[in-house]
Amino acid sequence: MSIEKVKRQIRIITGSVTALAELNTTKTADAIWQALPLSGRANIWGEEIYFAIPVKMELEEGHEIVEPGDLGYWPRGSALCIFFGPTPITRGEEIRAASPVNIFGKLTFDSKVFKEVKEGEKIIVEMI
Repeated sequence: MSIEKVKRQIRIITGSVTALAELNTTKTADAIWQALPLSGRANIWGEEIYFAIPVKMELEEGHEIVEPGDLGYWPRGSALCIFFGPTPITRGEEIRAASPVNIFGKLTFDSKVFKEVKEGEKIIVEMI
């Protein structure tokens, strides 16, 4: 009999947007899960939202190219990143982070809702 690991789900609330995501099984996801709830103010860089969090992690499996809906941790800025489209350094169709990030989760529905978020809006990330 196998025991399936419980899925870790989070809710992201900012402005008029409420989104759900699921964390993966990385050390970064574990550290962020333990730090919840988190809050901050949205910084917007192209179609990426990021904000500093009180989690300090090294680069695990760094990704510069990410997918829409990926949740990343940016070690250089100790920041949580929500990717939903091109950034200022995107080339072609890719989504490129400023520097490598640890992917720790994925939104469970269309990430484009984050286009409604304004610079400086409060963001809350909590366990479901």
